[in-house]
Amino acid sequence: MQKITLIGCTLGLLLASQVQANEAPLTGTLSKVANAKSITLGYRDASVPFSYVGDHTGQPMGYSVDLASKIVERIKQKLELPDLKVKYNLVTSQTRIPLVQNGTVDLECGSTGVTAERMQQVAFSYGFIYVKGQLLTAKDSGIKSFADLRGKNVVTTAGTTNERFLKSYNIDHKVDMFVISAKDHGEAFQMLQSGRAVAFYMDDALLYGERAKARDPHNWVVVGEEQSREIYSCMVRKDDPQFLALVNGALGELYRSGEINSIYQRWFEQPIPPKGLNLEFPMTSELKAIIAKPVSDPVQ
Repeated sequence: MQKITLIGCTLGLLLASQVQANEAPLTGTLSKVANAKSITLGYRDASVPFSYVGDHTGQPMGYSVDLASKIVERIKQKLELPDLKVKYNLVTSQTRIPLVQNGTVDLECGSTGVTAERMQQVAFSYGFIYVKGQLLTAKDSGIKSFADLRGKNVVTTAGTTNERFLKSYNIDHKVDMFVISAKDHGEAFQMLQSGRAVAFYMDDALLYGERAKARDPHNWVVVGEEQSREIYSCMVRKDDPQFLALVNGALGELYRSGEINSIYQRWFEQPIPPKGLNLEFPMTSELKAIIAKPVSDPVQ
C-alpha cells in the first residue's frame, strides 16, 4: 500500500510539473495587469461608431469598445481575476500611440489604421474593419470627385494618416485645395455643415458615422474615388507576444463563432445610441475576407 501511495504521489508531482512547464510565466502586459488587478483601455470620444461617448454616463461605447470588452473577458479568464478592474483613458489621434508605448494604456481599440510606420512603434491585432478614404459632402454641392476640389476648402482630422495623404495628394496632383485640419471627426463635420469646408476627407466608415448625426443624413453623400485603404486593429505594446496572442485569440474566437456578425450589425446596420442613428453601412467583402481567415499579420 505504501509503495502504491508513493508511486501515486510521484505521478502527481510529475503531472503537476508538466502543467507548470506548459504554462509560460506571465510577462509584459499580462504580468502588469495581474499585479495591478486592473487594465487600462484607451478610447476615443468622437469616433462614431467605433469608440465614442454618446450619453450622460460619460462611458465609452461602440463597435471597438465591444471588441475590447470581449478581449477583457478573455483576460479575466486567463488571469483568473473575475473582478479585474477596467479603467478607461481618453486618447486622441496624436496621443494614442505614445500612451500605449509608455504604459499608460494597455490596450487601444478605436479607429487606428495599421501602417508600416506605426508597426515600428506598436503591435497590432487581427484587423476588425477595412476602410477606404473618400469624401463626405452635401448632396447638392456639385462635388463628385477630387477634381472638383480645386480652390476649395477641404477638412480632415489632425494627426491621422488621412491628413498626411490629403496634403500629399494636394501637392502631387496640384489640386490647389485648402486643407483644414480639425481636432477630431466631430469638429470636422461641424465645419462641413457650417459651410467652412465643401468636403470632409476621411475613412468611409467614419464618414458614415458623422453623416448619421445630421438632422437629415440623406442630405449628405459619400463620394469620390477610393483613395487610401487601411485596416483598423487594436494596438498593444511592441515585443509583447504573450499579450498579443491573447488579444488575437479573443478576436479569432469571435470570428470563428460568427459572433462578430451580430456585433457589426448592431453598430453599422441598426439604430445606435444616443439618438437612434443608423449608419446604413453593410459589411464589405474585404472585411468578410478578413473575418474568414484571421492571420498573424493584420495587414494581409
